[in-house]
Amino acid sequence: MIPLMKNAFFREYETRKALSDFILQAGKLSMGERCVEFEKTFAKRQGRSQAVLFNSGGSANLALIQGLRNLGTLAQGEKMGFSALTWSTNVMPILQMGMTPVPVDCEPSTLNVTSATLAERIRNSNLKALFITNALGFAGDLDAIRRMCADSGIVLLEDNCEALGTELPAGRTGNFGLASTFSFFVAHHLSTIEGGMVATDDDELADMLRIVRANGWDRNLSAVKQLKWRKRFNVPNELQAKYTFYDLGFNFRPTEITGFIGTQQMRFLDENIRTRERNHLQIEKIAEGNEDLIPIRHDHISRLSPFALPVLCRDERLKERYLNQFSGAGIEVRPIIAGNIQNQPFYRRYVAERYDLPGTAFVDRCGFYCGNYPELTESDIDVICSCLFRLLQ
Repeated sequence: MIPLMKNAFFREYETRKALSDFILQAGKLSMGERCVEFEKTFAKRQGRSQAVLFNSGGSANLALIQGLRNLGTLAQGEKMGFSALTWSTNVMPILQMGMTPVPVDCEPSTLNVTSATLAERIRNSNLKALFITNALGFAGDLDAIRRMCADSGIVLLEDNCEALGTELPAGRTGNFGLASTFSFFVAHHLSTIEGGMVATDDDELADMLRIVRANGWDRNLSAVKQLKWRKRFNVPNELQAKYTFYDLGFNFRPTEITGFIGTQQMRFLDENIRTRERNHLQIEKIAEGNEDLIPIRHDHISRLSPFALPVLCRDERLKERYLNQFSGAGIEVRPIIAGNIQNQPFYRRYVAERYDLPGTAFVDRCGFYCGNYPELTESDIDVICSCLFRLLQ
């Protein structure tokens, strides 16, 4: 069996040993200095001024939309575009925050929203924001999308949960919008078991995210910023400030375990990304020679950080044949994310309007993926490659 992921962590034994030592020696395990250390390390690595750690990537998504609602950047009822090929917790916060979700089609050749598909949606929808997903480590033409959003007054946000480390000539994915979210769930580029992050260069948004993360209070702000909030709301003293709640929030706090593991795993991130890219390029050579399959373009990407290995067939019949190949070889497979999100039960229940999404629908019908991670052996890669040779008719 070749599973989607073999280990909880990269450098599994080393990380587990360090974690066990930390737990035995730590004075506290609730959110504290280890979480702050991870935030600072991650922000520096990503190239953002601020990073705010959460207990999951889904929480990071929900907190980001809540934070923008609290600041008045987004308002109830406004239209928010999103990549139609995405994960459930990219769309659910749009609904939960009382906004109107508008799917933007993805091109099969990149698996992502492009400036062309966005332009089509802008023509017929008055979008206030766009929450784009950089699917499976790939990306669209984000520099053009950024310009288009700026010209149209659209707030650009990125879900970079599957593309940590991917780079375009114009910059790293996750750095093109106002803010970006990341997931550290098992099988992602960086695992803390559960965990997520929001990265941004906007200090006001980062402060609000820290308020949203912890019930709406100010305990995780600097003393200077606490004073600002307390003056604004006439909080008379430190005692009252302990239980003063300034705006809508949740309890999305991580633990020191999350912070410790994250800092440990950051040491191995570049090696992890290099190995994933090498695996992909090796396997891709076989797929490129197979006319049954559609190659995923990444010639506009300077550094590819794949989350998984997508297989996109030219029709549904071929998909079934290649699925049988993979299953017969003991390779675990999955649909390409959640497929056409409009077909999901939660979406059908809460959203009446339907859009034509030919590219996303095609990927949904004709695509699947298997795992790509550093622990794949040469034998594993050979098995995957063997399943990608063109089948006899």
